[in-house]
Amino acid sequence: QVQLVESGGGSVQPGGSLRLSCAASGRMFSINTMAWYRQAPGKERELVAVIRPGGSTNYVDSVKGRFTISRDNAKNAVYLQMNNLKPEDTAVYYCYAAIQPNGYSSYSNYWGQGTQVTVSS
Repeated sequence: QVQLVESGGGSVQPGGSLRLSCAASGRMFSINTMAWYRQAPGKERELVAVIRPGGSTNYVDSVKGRFTISRDNAKNAVYLQMNNLKPEDTAVYYCYAAIQPNGYSSYSNYWGQGTQVTVSS
């Protein structure tokens, strides 16, 4: 059973930094795209940042220059470094990975349990 386990959320003042981590565990054959999404109260879940196996990345405009996504393929992990945090970054953050459980199956979508990030003075 593949699982994504997140850590690193919390409360921080505006201008502060947090680093989110997410590690995939269980039997898996291959991991393709990894990403971070977030969902604020009353809003739809939005894609924050994505990183492909080769390392190419994309970000939503609102976090460009402040957030950095990275991955460690040896550890099956993805990270989100968040700097200069703003109150509008407050949300539950979810990691995502497209994982091929074995060499005979197609890729499936896997989600972490979510971690709360609160930015407030």
